[in-house]
Amino acid sequence: MTAQTTAQTTAQTMVEKILSAKAKTDVRPNDMITVPVDFAFAHDGTLPLAIELMEDELGTRRVHDPEKVAGICDHASPSPSEQVSNVQAMMRAFACENEIAFYENGDGVCHQIVLERYAAPYKIVIGADSHTCTHGALGAFATGMGSTDLAAVMAYGKTWLKVPSSYRIEITGNLPEHVHSKDAFLYLCGKITADGATYMSMEFLGDTVDEMSVESRIVMCNMAIEAGGKCGLCTADDRVCEFLARYGRKDEYTPLSPDSEADYASEITIPADDIEPQIAAPHRVDNVAPVGEYEGVPLDQVCIGSCTNGRIEDLRIAARILKGEKAAEGTRLVVYPASRDVLLQAISEGVIRTLVEAGAAVCAPGCGFCIGRTVALADGEVVLS
Repeated sequence: MTAQTTAQTTAQTMVEKILSAKAKTDVRPNDMITVPVDFAFAHDGTLPLAIELMEDELGTRRVHDPEKVAGICDHASPSPSEQVSNVQAMMRAFACENEIAFYENGDGVCHQIVLERYAAPYKIVIGADSHTCTHGALGAFATGMGSTDLAAVMAYGKTWLKVPSSYRIEITGNLPEHVHSKDAFLYLCGKITADGATYMSMEFLGDTVDEMSVESRIVMCNMAIEAGGKCGLCTADDRVCEFLARYGRKDEYTPLSPDSEADYASEITIPADDIEPQIAAPHRVDNVAPVGEYEGVPLDQVCIGSCTNGRIEDLRIAARILKGEKAAEGTRLVVYPASRDVLLQAISEGVIRTLVEAGAAVCAPGCGFCIGRTVALADGEVVLS
């Protein structure tokens, strides 16, 4: 357990507690602060530009602290072209030169790798990817920044930011059958809209969230950016401790929860039994409706995976539904496990066999279909992911 030494003088939200501890002063929303970064990462879509910016704008190729930086090949993985292969070769050379951790094609999605190996309560995690907010499920302040900011973080080991105000999202009661945390977030997004939490810390609370697995909480924090959130956060409780212990990192656990009198800029309470399975249709994440409204729509492809839903919990659910079944004629099924560890676990449990027997193309762990570089669609096709 890491001791937090900042003397707290007022009731605080979770994001205020983390940033106060790192800034070594009692921070409030809209304060401009500079904080040390515990871990920074980028992938094959953002690291190359960050490297160029370090050299061209900052006059250095040296990373401030190699133990706190990683490069990951996941967005175009395996490489689909000579151009991408050259970019990834440049990344490998930079990683070797600086002795930073480097994760290859097939190791997994950057966010899953960081969850398994680096993120922990009270850490500051900066990633050059919008879904870096994922790691708030473990009690970290995690946010995405562009390649320019990431270049500065790699060179100097710190970043500056405005302390966000906080949005208290309380979900109460039991989720109905076949309703999961992604449905809960999409339902929330339909209520507050796609910019309803712009530059806010979305703090997910309530007995429904308390009972969720860490994997289910990860889904909601991962999607905080879809409502404009600066970060997403869940309490760091015994379930988080167990998650860290699973990866040999129990000593990185520190409890985190908001103070009961904390001041939230916005609040919403959602009864869990109001939520049905949801679909978000093009072209906005808040264009949501119950799945029943789309009953009978023909699908050309179904994709299971990504940084949002590629964990073992998701693959188990898919396998349970598909056991003894086949993908419908004319519908392609593509599966991308979130990491190599997830893939190995799914193989050992027989989950992958069930999916393959159902007609799935199980691909190397990575982003896959999300970016459209390795699993593209034809004009007019309809896909569900």
